[in-house]
Amino acid sequence: MSRLSRFLTPNYLPAIIAIFVVIVAGILADNQNQVVSEARTRSEVADELNPIRSSLESSINGSIQLVRGLIGTISTEPDMRQQRFGELARSIFSERSQLRNIAAAPSLVVSMVYPLAGNEKAIGLDYRTNDKQRGAVMRVVASGKMVLAGPVDLVQGGKGLIARFPVSTEFGGGSNRFWGLVSAVIDVDRLYRDSGLVSPTLGIEIAIAGRDGLGSEGAVFFGDPAIFNQNPVEMSVSLPEGSWRIAAIPKGGWPATPDNAWQTRLLIVIGGLVIVVPMLITGRLMAERQRNIRALRQSKDQLQELSHRLKIALDTSEIGIWELDIESGKLLWDSLMKELYGIGKSMREIYDDWRDTLHPDDLARAEEEFAEALENGGAYNSEFRICLAGGKVRHIRAIGSTYAGADGRRKIVGVNWDVTADFETRATLSEAKRLAEAHSTELEAARHRMEFNALHDPLTGLPNRRFLDEILADRSQHFDDRAKLSIFHMDLDRFKQINDTLGHAAGDEILRHAAELLRQNAREGDFVARIGGDEFVIIRQSPDRHEDAALASRVIEAMSVPIRYKDQECRIGVSIGIAAQSLAGDELSQVLVNADIALYEAKRRGRNRHETFTGALKTAVFQTKQTADEILRGLERNEFIAYFQPQFCPTSLDVIGVEALARWDHPTKGLLSPHAFLKTAEDINVVASIDQKILEQALFQIWRWEANGIRIPKVSVNLSYPRLRDDTLIERLKEMRIPEGRLSFELLESISFDENDVTVLSNIECIKELGIEIEIDDFGTGYASILSLTKLTPRRLKIDRQLILPILTSPAQRRLVESIIDIGTSLGIEVIAEGVETLEHARILKELGCHGLQGYAFARPMNANDLATFVFERRWQAA
Repeated sequence: MSRLSRFLTPNYLPAIIAIFVVIVAGILADNQNQVVSEARTRSEVADELNPIRSSLESSINGSIQLVRGLIGTISTEPDMRQQRFGELARSIFSERSQLRNIAAAPSLVVSMVYPLAGNEKAIGLDYRTNDKQRGAVMRVVASGKMVLAGPVDLVQGGKGLIARFPVSTEFGGGSNRFWGLVSAVIDVDRLYRDSGLVSPTLGIEIAIAGRDGLGSEGAVFFGDPAIFNQNPVEMSVSLPEGSWRIAAIPKGGWPATPDNAWQTRLLIVIGGLVIVVPMLITGRLMAERQRNIRALRQSKDQLQELSHRLKIALDTSEIGIWELDIESGKLLWDSLMKELYGIGKSMREIYDDWRDTLHPDDLARAEEEFAEALENGGAYNSEFRICLAGGKVRHIRAIGSTYAGADGRRKIVGVNWDVTADFETRATLSEAKRLAEAHSTELEAARHRMEFNALHDPLTGLPNRRFLDEILADRSQHFDDRAKLSIFHMDLDRFKQINDTLGHAAGDEILRHAAELLRQNAREGDFVARIGGDEFVIIRQSPDRHEDAALASRVIEAMSVPIRYKDQECRIGVSIGIAAQSLAGDELSQVLVNADIALYEAKRRGRNRHETFTGALKTAVFQTKQTADEILRGLERNEFIAYFQPQFCPTSLDVIGVEALARWDHPTKGLLSPHAFLKTAEDINVVASIDQKILEQALFQIWRWEANGIRIPKVSVNLSYPRLRDDTLIERLKEMRIPEGRLSFELLESISFDENDVTVLSNIECIKELGIEIEIDDFGTGYASILSLTKLTPRRLKIDRQLILPILTSPAQRRLVESIIDIGTSLGIEVIAEGVETLEHARILKELGCHGLQGYAFARPMNANDLATFVFERRWQAA
């Protein structure tokens, strides 16, 4: 009790207060260290997570932007086919993206896919009948927006994100029409890998939620769901439609205590002891003041020096403390400094020990900065590298200041700490920034390439129809608003023959050759474009018609020079229509129409020539309109009548059927064949109405002939493509009295039956169910393939007269016809030959196994009454 009371004196009161303060400060410092450590750890997790989040966003958005560029091209080319689609998609897949495949579904039926290899089964997929995809597809159709679904398990293996884009095309008047969908599959495994999610060097655990871009409402699809319950660092991954939540924690979870907890606590204890013990000593010395004044003064000097060093140590953490006597060069390091520099107890404690550890590249600068601090007597602040045993390099930051010691000697004291991790973090962030900037540059270059591709023809490099439309809408981007412009509309002659005989590669070479000739002959400021197929346009500022004519003549002459393709000499020509503005303010779109009229006139007059739009041509346009008006009146007055041409059995010469042909009984021009009105009828979209008139007359004559005892086994009626696509066709046929097995519809082979036109295929099946047979007309001149024949299963096909006429003199042509007959026979399809002009034709076709003959050798087309007489009297047998 007496010993305790001895410490409860005023001499020891500062020590007691200091003990309390040290305890409170130690608790606060430990707590603050906990907070700082946790904040630093969360910052490190965020720094490692942020590049991954950014990479996910840029990768997904970049892939989707590439697909949007393809969709923009589809919108301008709604009739795109697989070859064209593959060429465009291939350019997208050349970019750095995670795209796995792309599929286009016009009218919600997949018809184009890239890459095609491995995805052939996707062709023909109807989303409306596919239970697994119908819901997501209908969501795209209903919303009119892109929908990003997934990740989902792919049939081909792996996981993927499926981005479905609605595609619309212009329908006239500024309105849009829904075209279909484009689906793009983003490879999730590659996305994870490219974004660094699965890197083995990651120091964090990551989880992602928000399947189908539902953000906080979506399920966890990557990582451990429990991560979201461990106070993670969370970020949002923005998607084109929706978002994901991404969360991360350190591997192994958040540390319970900071890594430096015990070092900090040890420093607190040491600091507390350093404070309290001297104060206790001071109290004791104060009590013994009268006995040992000299010892008290010495202790005071020591306490002053110790307090100064202690202040530097308490202002820092995880540091090494050093002191240099400037005059003697003696260097004092604490244990942390020696550990930091990898120096043991053998240190000589002189300036050279520090200098020998410096990296050779930093030696001169570090010594210069240290010498400057000694000379100026100011603060010392430097950063340098040191070399450790084993070749390891460590980055050190040093801070210090000079002062005069109690003995008057100048000294410098400071601290060092390891900033290697900070340096590496800065280097990592700098590299990430560089990569991000490089990726941004690539995306910008890709955007420019997509814009160029959207406005230029990939085959020839010339501007395309879209670019031309922009020029027509705003001429100021290419021409002077005050200048008069001329438009040349050009169409290559004999291009189709070369394309059909030598193949598309030869056709492409011809197109490139033609484009180069146009570039060479056009002036520098002229606008030269390929607007589709073998059509080209030149827009130029022209002072007079003579110069326009001179340019056209040069182009025609240049195009007439033969070119060689794989040892084949190819000859082409060009027909040119020219139209010029009367005033600079005239609408260019109308000038283009005038040039098109002039082109039509050039072709009508024999091709390989040029024509200039004049008032006479304008009059011809009015005459075409007059013809259209007369056709409409003729339909109202029932002037279109059916003529019939018999078809004969090659062996028995019996009539096996007749073909109903349209004729126009014009009130002033007499009887006109289809070539006089069909083109105009197609232009005004009344071919279906003419077909209906002929059908009604054919059915009436069937019953009339039957009533008169004349039996015609079959009547064939032409069915045009517009009528075949009519949604109301079947209902109208059901309302008619059609004898089963006696009516046949002839479909032109120019209709492409390989296309997945749902209405056409559905109508054909319903026609068969009504007992109406299907025939393919003009076989050998259109698009029909063996595959389409097996899919369509017609009752018979008719070989075009162009293939029949040469069989008298051409063995090769005869073998071709024989092959067609053999193909039809093997498929169970009857074959009828058109254009049988002579009995020699009939004899050869009979030997080849043809099932029916039709032509002038037996009978010309005739009206219903004449046909009845012809069949009743069997006049062909006499012939």
